Amino acid sequence: MYGSYTGRSGARTRPGTGLRTGTAAAIGAVLLLAGCSSSDDGEKDGPSAAIGQQPKGGAPFWVDPDGTAARQAAGYAEYGDDRNAELIRKIARQPVGEWIGPDNAEDEVKGVTEAAEKADREALLVLYNIPHRDCGQFSKGGASDGNTYRAWLENVAKGIGDRRATVILEPDALLHLVDGCTPQEFHEERYDLLKGAVQRLKQQPGTTVYVDAGNAGWQSPDALFEPLQRAGVGEADGFAVNVSNFQTTAASTDFGKRLSAKVGNKPFVIDTSRNGNGPYDGGDPAENWCNPPGRALGETPTTRTGDDLIDAYLWIKRPGESDGNCKGGPNAGEWWPEYALGLAGQ
Repeated sequence: MYGSYTGRSGARTRPGTGLRTGTAAAIGAVLLLAGCSSSDDGEKDGPSAAIGQQPKGGAPFWVDPDGTAARQAAGYAEYGDDRNAELIRKIARQPVGEWIGPDNAEDEVKGVTEAAEKADREALLVLYNIPHRDCGQFSKGGASDGNTYRAWLENVAKGIGDRRATVILEPDALLHLVDGCTPQEFHEERYDLLKGAVQRLKQQPGTTVYVDAGNAGWQSPDALFEPLQRAGVGEADGFAVNVSNFQTTAASTDFGKRLSAKVGNKPFVIDTSRNGNGPYDGGDPAENWCNPPGRALGETPTTRTGDDLIDAYLWIKRPGESDGNCKGGPNAGEWWPEYALGLAGQ
């Protein structure tokens, strides 16, 4: 467990599709039957047919009509639970980040970006495979070494091709250098990998890259700006704040602007997926980032932020997926329908 760093962004692995407890277990069987098949013209059949794209002007990112939340909503609807189905549709109807792990990266990224292109939208990708990831905690893993990571990144870039994609680069990777979680012996390599990733991804003509830069509750702009520069933010399109965390949009805006002023006025994006009620201050302070109760969905994804420095509000963390096996939650990244209902019902 990641004990002493109370501002931690939150555990994240590739999402599972598990359903847990109560009626959710029964609904799991319904989901398999509901299925949501595709017809030849690409239109969706079945209970998830209502899940489509948001208006392009303000929300240009792709909505997966067959994502986990969409299938959960379809299952509730098939089971006759219209109230919960509509709550989960609050999540299913919004674009969320597609977290790209170590396996079959080129095919996975190609599939997402091609689907987005077909819908005349842009893919939102989260790259999460840095070596020594998460310091051996809930989301430990990542590439085995630097060369493996570079080869993986090459596959990601090939999967993107010339299609439009916004990439959030390696949540927590920079912050774990700053807070001492990642051993010193790996620092130089990680800076090199992050900067190299920015440079490689920017060779793709339709790719926008934001380097993760933590959140308003974890480290200060004074501690971050030099590491962020070393990680290649100068060649990136900007940086991301509040990924998988719960800091309010106001606090994130203030934090982002103070950091931006120190890195050449770079713009930034804010993860608003679960920050509607702000951070949790109850229970064990060492775990107040992990599946905190009483949280809520934040501003829906949009590029119309009303602020020239804020490029977008995004749902980078996928609402409804666990931070880790704390407070009764499943493993990090697994779908947790009860928590999703709590977020959507606030």
